[in-house]
Amino acid sequence: MKPITLSALLLGGAWLAACQPSTTSTETTAATAADSTSMAAATPAAADSMGVPAGSTPTVGNPQLLFTLPDKYNTPDGLALAPNGNVLLSIPNLADNSQPAAILEVVGNTYRPFITTLPVEPTTQKAAPMDLAFGPDGNLYYAENQYENSKKFVSRLMRVRMQNGKPGAIETAVDSFALANAVVWKGNKLYVTDSQWDLPDNDKGSAVLVFTLDELNKANGPLHLKPKTKDPHVLAMFTTHVNETGVDNGADGLDYDSQGNFYTGSFGDGTFYKMTLKPDGTLVKQEALPLKGNKIRCIDGFVIDRTTDKAYVTDARQNAIFVVNLKDNTVTTLAQNPDTDGAGGKIDQPAEVLLKGKRLYISNYDNPVKHFVNTASDAPHTESYIDLL
Repeated sequence: MKPITLSALLLGGAWLAACQPSTTSTETTAATAADSTSMAAATPAAADSMGVPAGSTPTVGNPQLLFTLPDKYNTPDGLALAPNGNVLLSIPNLADNSQPAAILEVVGNTYRPFITTLPVEPTTQKAAPMDLAFGPDGNLYYAENQYENSKKFVSRLMRVRMQNGKPGAIETAVDSFALANAVVWKGNKLYVTDSQWDLPDNDKGSAVLVFTLDELNKANGPLHLKPKTKDPHVLAMFTTHVNETGVDNGADGLDYDSQGNFYTGSFGDGTFYKMTLKPDGTLVKQEALPLKGNKIRCIDGFVIDRTTDKAYVTDARQNAIFVVNLKDNTVTTLAQNPDTDGAGGKIDQPAEVLLKGKRLYISNYDNPVKHFVNTASDAPHTESYIDLL
């Protein structure tokens, strides 16, 4: 996220969508979408005043409307599968943060409040939950993005103490992130992306950081990161190549495949990275994957189906959901449409996806910057889904 006001954003300032993840840390996966769903006739787009050529955006697939949200829930983002089988949805409200942030619970094709009073960061007086995931301790963890409110490394990782399936006390587990984004648990380790982890000699930096459950539990209060350093919790670092959007946010979505390899993607330039780890969790190598097929220009959130090793990737810039086959690095299009307001379940700047069985849940973040297919943040505010074949 960029630390700017909404009015400045609408004038064309740089910005980042929610990313987060993942996605989700759940081991539950869905069946593979049929490759044929990536083929559909192109439909011309309306003229785009923000730099995307008219007629360049096709219509692919047929996402359905899950539900519509009121204006007080204007920016749906992170998705997580709860132990009871329901889905949690974070609402950072960064399109209009005069509305307080919240976390909702998705039950069937509707929703209900889960946490409507989130603790604000003391210096910004705002809460902004992004990606979220349940840990092996049964507690809920969420990344809080304060970057639009402050560049002073005040974003946090928050922990919700769960009691009999209900949210209890909420506390800071780790502080001093710049832009905390995706949250993924694998075993007893928690992986978090920071999309703006800059160093003194690299102001286009981002990173994946890792924490153990043991150190989170033993800490007397929150763990404190060391900004503008390669903090001991940093697993891998990346540099964003800034393009015409002006966005320099990097590592965003996060997940791992059936072999335990981790992946992240750059929001600013669409690079898809693979991180190979040793059995002890240390990094062997990181590489930018040479993707083949349809071009991904902006990676927000994604989720990996570990039964097929296919990644479902949201491209917020192109208003699309792509499928990356991690076995051969090929890319196909699952869903895409020109600029819309999201009515009827159409894609409206997708930020996060979640697999539950054969259903792919889609959060339409709808908060654009220049050179995005989506040109305006507007009602209706929607969640969509695609039932995979």
